[in-house]
Amino acid sequence: MQSSERLNLTFAALADPTRRAILARLATGEATVTELAVPFEMSQPAISKHLKVLERAGLISMDIDAQRRPRRLEPEGLKEAADWIERYREIFEQNYQRLDALLGELQAKPSRRKQKNK
Repeated sequence: MQSSERLNLTFAALADPTRRAILARLATGEATVTELAVPFEMSQPAISKHLKVLERAGLISMDIDAQRRPRRLEPEGLKEAADWIERYREIFEQNYQRLDALLGELQAKPSRRKQKNK
């Protein structure tokens, strides 16, 4: 899978509040579909559909443990999205620093003119 496709799947998965809540729950430990469905007012098949989206994005994985099929968080799945966001955060921060420097120069100029006029 290409990087841009993985990013699309990751951000599409993260766009839904139910899926983000599922990820938050899995951050505390593994859970089955039944356990994950408890706080939501939706059916287990609906939760399973959300889990498939998260699995396709590589954000969670499923283990097979006898009769249980617990899901667990895959932190590596978020790494590419986090790296992408960090890259743009750095660019925005550099732009703000240049803007701050320019504003500082512009604010300093009137005071120089006042000093020359005295």
